[in-house]
Amino acid sequence: MCDATASQGQEVFRGVYGDWQVEESDVREVLGYRAGISVAAAALLLDTIIALGIQNGSPLQFLREWQNAICLIGAGGLGVSLVLIHIYVAPLKRFIQLLWASGVIGSLSIMASQPQPVTDFVASNPGAVWAVGPFFAAVTGVAFKEGVCYGKPECAVLFFLTPALLLGHLSGAVPESAERVLLLAFLGTSLIFAGRKWTQPIKDDIGDKSVFTFLAMSEEEQQKLLMQKEQEKVLED
Repeated sequence: MCDATASQGQEVFRGVYGDWQVEESDVREVLGYRAGISVAAAALLLDTIIALGIQNGSPLQFLREWQNAICLIGAGGLGVSLVLIHIYVAPLKRFIQLLWASGVIGSLSIMASQPQPVTDFVASNPGAVWAVGPFFAAVTGVAFKEGVCYGKPECAVLFFLTPALLLGHLSGAVPESAERVLLLAFLGTSLIFAGRKWTQPIKDDIGDKSVFTFLAMSEEEQQKLLMQKEQEKVLED
């Protein structure tokens, strides 16, 4: 469902509803998708280092002033990826984008109303998870898509680890030391996910272009194509 089988022709792939090729625009979209994920992961790394590694009185304490900007850059990176991500079910894609937007709005409201960085505020106020949580729900959605399509173990870990981290903090059921372990595990898994995206063939992130073409057709055009495919199947038999 998430990929296509290569045919004999170079750079030609046989999809469910017809043959298709990788075009330059497809490559740009995939690279943009992967770059956005990498930016988000890098921002998470920097923000975690600042939040956990820089104490009050440290000569590097001034970096805390950049935490909100780093969060916004990371959110922007994921936002770009959610525009470019290839998901056959358009309503699902829009829902994930809506979750992202809701989480960003919640983060901006905290930034506008609180003197401390949003990361520190959420850490000291578990109820703030309700504001930023939808953003991480969008992350879970991406992990689910990638896990279903490619069977990546890191995506399965992210899918379960993300809500565990947020719900554990929100409920207060997880000790602070355990929360830190969950956060570091989330960070490490995110970096692995972002890095391994660059090792995949470009066509994997494109999916089956014939399916997207089919879904963009009118109902009448879809019926004609299905009849044509059925006739071709009969002739082949």
